[in-house]
Amino acid sequence: MKKLIMVVLLLAPILILKAQDVPYHVAFDLTSKDTNDHKMVVRWLTGISSEKPDAKLEVVLYGQSLDMIRKDKSVVAAGLAKLANNKNIAVKVCAVAMKHHGLKESDLLPNIGIVPDGIYELVVKQSEGWGYIKVGH
Repeated sequence: MKKLIMVVLLLAPILILKAQDVPYHVAFDLTSKDTNDHKMVVRWLTGISSEKPDAKLEVVLYGQSLDMIRKDKSVVAAGLAKLANNKNIAVKVCAVAMKHHGLKESDLLPNIGIVPDGIYELVVKQSEGWGYIKVGH
């Protein structure tokens, strides 16, 4: 038993150091129209990027969430504008959802990327080893 404890104690620092080497890459899946969810994801992006400046973060919007990035409806436009200067943060919207909601690129806030398919974007990120967070409460 003493040998087992000794081995665990010797391996623990190695495992802790190894865990800290994992890249911080997270894709956030946002489909909600709820402005509280919009505010929450902006808070997360702000907090994570402050604590981990090298973290790569991407929000993918589709479904009913598009008001978050509309010039005429966003309640988080100022927060997104502050985050726009961070090259490690991307906000992307699904082209299919835009078409479904009758939106054009000119309807969107600045610095919003457009991807052909939001779900596929999330699948690709996960296949590249990114973490996945479904935004909602």
